[in-house]
Amino acid sequence: MLLAQPLAGAQAADLRDSVQHPSANTAARTAVSSQLRASTEVAEVADGGSPLLSFATVGGAGAVAAISAAFVLGDPAKRRAEQTKAAGGNEKAAVQSYFNTQGFERWSKIYSESDEVSKVQKDIRDGHAQTVDKVLALLDSSGGVKGISICDAGCGTGSLAIPLALRGAAVSASDISQAMAGESRSRYEAELAKGAAAPSTAPTFEASDLESLKGQWDTVACLDVLIHYDQNNVDGMIRHLASLADKQLILSFAPKTLYYSALKRVGELFGGKNKATRAYLHAEADIEAALNKAGFDVVHKDLTATSFYFSRLFQAKRKGGR
Repeated sequence: MLLAQPLAGAQAADLRDSVQHPSANTAARTAVSSQLRASTEVAEVADGGSPLLSFATVGGAGAVAAISAAFVLGDPAKRRAEQTKAAGGNEKAAVQSYFNTQGFERWSKIYSESDEVSKVQKDIRDGHAQTVDKVLALLDSSGGVKGISICDAGCGTGSLAIPLALRGAAVSASDISQAMAGESRSRYEAELAKGAAAPSTAPTFEASDLESLKGQWDTVACLDVLIHYDQNNVDGMIRHLASLADKQLILSFAPKTLYYSALKRVGELFGGKNKATRAYLHAEADIEAALNKAGFDVVHKDLTATSFYFSRLFQAKRKGGR
């Protein structure tokens, strides 16, 4: 069975004991070794750090042993440091390089209609689509988006930007990856070629990191991007995004809980040879505090949780309005 519930008290105690007592490590290594083949598919999609937390299909004591082993096998921090160094010592450059090369190839296929994806990749696609649908529903419930200016920061392949544009919003979409921004534009043009009505204001797609974004929009949306920023940097990033939003800011992020942190640790253990970016989880209280400091109140929260995709959604509105 898939580990889909938080660790029970006894399991948590077993986890602590296995970490504290070296003699337990041999059993943990043996248990994980038997699961390596099952985890291969998970590792393939975990590369590059995404809003998913990947875990192998194990059960009972095997699940506890696998999590325990995640804390004693490998050295993800060292591996990440080496990979960032290979990108010139710049973590942002490492993220940009990844999503312009093998990351683009992997994720553009996942976020497409291609049938050439694994069950795990399909699960991630479905999870992300659920998050997008929730954002569209939120905007529809508040009067729709026609004529509203929206910034989609970190647009990926356009899964949010394109439907917003086709619904009449004035969309400015950007991504740190030139390849991703170009793919978004191509997919938008493909929708028009299939007969979709062109909006009165054509969307724009450009390559830009979040820090470089300038402008003012009614709504700023940033979905599944904060996973690439540690807490020291995410506060400033939220403050910057908030400065661009006249009315509301919509964020989704990988939530930091004991359970998800354990799954992330296992995902790092099976990270794959091409894993080149860090994946940061964030406590809900920290994200909400950052929004409050930036002058926004969280008015809606939601959670999308599939087998391999976990994302918390916050809708925040400017205090007092503008």
